[in-house]
Amino acid sequence: MKTNEAIKALAALSQETRIGIYRLLVQQGPDGMPASAIAEKLDLPNATFSFHVKELSQAGLVTARQSGRFIYYSANYPAMNDLVGYLTENCCSGNECGVGPAPVKMPRRKSA
Repeated sequence: MKTNEAIKALAALSQETRIGIYRLLVQQGPDGMPASAIAEKLDLPNATFSFHVKELSQAGLVTARQSGRFIYYSANYPAMNDLVGYLTENCCSGNECGVGPAPVKMPRRKSA
């Protein structure tokens, strides 16, 4: 990850509503959630949700997919891992110190 990408991702996460959306999506797993369910769960008006999810999408942290009439949003796990890796890549001057990030397990996809 390049520095400007990390700055964009961190800026997108530096707001209470956006970090709430992102954490909810990370918890949901790769299948994500419909936009309406996210807005309802976080008690957000549709316009507010759209504004904030656009910021997360532009930062590459969230992806969207259409399924019928619904748009599903999900966390972009590789981007999340890249950001954590970027933040810790030079930890302890490259010496083994045990402070680095724990590996992130990808949630299993729900069976159809």
